[in-house]
Amino acid sequence: MKENKIILIFIIILATFSFILPVYAKEEYVILLGEVNIRTGPSTNYDVIKVGQIGTTYNLKSTKIVADKAKDGTCDEGWYNIDADGKNGYVCSAFVSAHIEVTENSVATTACEAEMKQAGFPQSYWNKLCSLKTKYPKWTFKAVKTNVDFKSAVNKFTSCGDSLIANPKKEWIDKSCSYAEGPFVTVNQTGVAFYLDPRNFLTEEYIFQFEDNHYNPKLESKYSAIAKYIIEDTAFYAYHTKLKNDLASFIAQGGKETNVNPAHLASRMYQELGTSDRLENLYIGTYNKVVNGERWDFRNLYNFYNIGVTGYCVTVGKGATYCGLTKAREMGWNTVYKAVKGGGDFLNSGYINVGQYTSYLERFNVVPTNPAHMYIMYYMANLQSPSTESLTVYNAYKANKVLSDAFIFYIPVYNNMDNEINNSSSGATNDASSSAPSTSSFGSIITSAGYRSSSDNILGIASDTKASTVKQKLEAIAGANNVTITNKDGKEITKDLIGTGSKVTIKNKEGTHTFTVIIKGDTSGDGKINALDLLQVQKNILGTSTLKNEFKTAADTSGDGKINALDLLQVQKNILGMSKIKQ
Repeated sequence: MKENKIILIFIIILATFSFILPVYAKEEYVILLGEVNIRTGPSTNYDVIKVGQIGTTYNLKSTKIVADKAKDGTCDEGWYNIDADGKNGYVCSAFVSAHIEVTENSVATTACEAEMKQAGFPQSYWNKLCSLKTKYPKWTFKAVKTNVDFKSAVNKFTSCGDSLIANPKKEWIDKSCSYAEGPFVTVNQTGVAFYLDPRNFLTEEYIFQFEDNHYNPKLESKYSAIAKYIIEDTAFYAYHTKLKNDLASFIAQGGKETNVNPAHLASRMYQELGTSDRLENLYIGTYNKVVNGERWDFRNLYNFYNIGVTGYCVTVGKGATYCGLTKAREMGWNTVYKAVKGGGDFLNSGYINVGQYTSYLERFNVVPTNPAHMYIMYYMANLQSPSTESLTVYNAYKANKVLSDAFIFYIPVYNNMDNEINNSSSGATNDASSSAPSTSSFGSIITSAGYRSSSDNILGIASDTKASTVKQKLEAIAGANNVTITNKDGKEITKDLIGTGSKVTIKNKEGTHTFTVIIKGDTSGDGKINALDLLQVQKNILGTSTLKNEFKTAADTSGDGKINALDLLQVQKNILGMSKIKQ
């Protein structure tokens, strides 16, 4: 009897401890946060196995970060060893989100985990936040309880034209929506969920999308240098430097006066205007021309943030110059400083002070001060903007040695975050075996196949692509035998490469339409990018021969509307395998 009691007590003790001790179920993988080179070894000196697409998952072979062998500054953070589709690969840890999760019973085992739990973060956040806390002890993480079901939020942001990504992987394209803005196309629930889930971006490079965008007085002495670091390689900075306008100081002072982080202002300017002079009319202050019989006098007007240049205004209105500078006149931005500071006023009153106080919340409005603005009133449709701007700000902070300072990050938490996203309400395609013409528009058929349409042109096709591949992808949407492809000489092709000048004729319920193929860099029309194309671009620049129509468009690889030395360099780098021309 005594022995039975001892055994019973032992069982009770064992059962008690079984509720306390965590049960481990490891998941070890990385998600790529951009187009990342996967290499054969841990440095950029090793060969590239493949270029991994953003959002792609790879299993880890080891959770230990391997030091960069080259130590040349290209990946000081070190490398993860992954299984690259059966091959031994390495990716730079700076550009991935590592998921080294342990599914437990929510019992904190360290002081940091206890702190994160107390702050309101679910266990799936702890590992990454504590890794950051170890490296940056002064950083503070605050959980923003949205009280919103994650899947419901995904559905709210998955509307045709509302959530765009430039050149997304085909699995993310919303096949029920044809809306596009240049390379930006509408994505489905899976693509939205990737960017909406904060856990994908809890790395030191991408966490600054959750930084409090109010002005930080502790960085006052650094802000001018930080702003300069962000914008100094842009055409608008070079232009105003020649005019003795110190944009970096303007940004620092404008941020102070409007209570907005100058790094946020600089990164937004960089995001909106880019590095080229494509949008120079918005910042030169001298635009005064007659357009279609109407005088457009926009002298002494500036718009550094592209504010007012909405897709609707540009499409239905009179273009970016008219939309942007009309807005500048309305806002009174008639000096460079007023325009710089005016962007701060616009962001502060329209976003930061109404519950959208981080770059993430500017894009995903899930905790507005006005409940009527839930899910709407966001700054831009581009899903990538928060992570892109975060990387820009991180690099500027790193260069100016302020990463170890005290930063506050407000990170959203949703309910039921691990519910499966199944794309049930979008992404349907026609049965490719059916010969019935599609009811989709021509633009939707092209977009759904993973390409882009612009006027009567098809873009987004990579060089060295067979016509049969393009036909198969299009007919997966348009229906079998509803697509015909001919080369530039009018001969139908299937096994041959598709090239610039090829014609793609698509049939749908409304009739037929023929599109012209443009492959950037392929100026000869043979579907390849080689020495012949390099020679043709060079001759066009020198004026010894002239490229016309779609072949001229193909020569403008940079997309700045000109054919110059930059395009020649990009073609040369593509031939040498140094970098790919973006299609």
